[in-house]
Amino acid sequence: MDTRLIELLVCPVTKGPLEFDRQKQELVSRSARLAYPVRDGIPVLLETEARVLTDAELDA
Repeated sequence: MDTRLIELLVCPVTKGPLEFDRQKQELVSRSARLAYPVRDGIPVLLETEARVLTDAELDA
């Protein structure tokens, strides 16, 4: 993903920043404890499509 695009995107739940996890192809919102998938280079910023982060993932 383009880093300039990531800087413009925010979490739809908290309006906070997102971090890109290149290995998992996800945009991570630590404040919402959610990971949004990136499919074919397109971020899917729907709460219903997001995965809940575990405590271990948040500590990493």
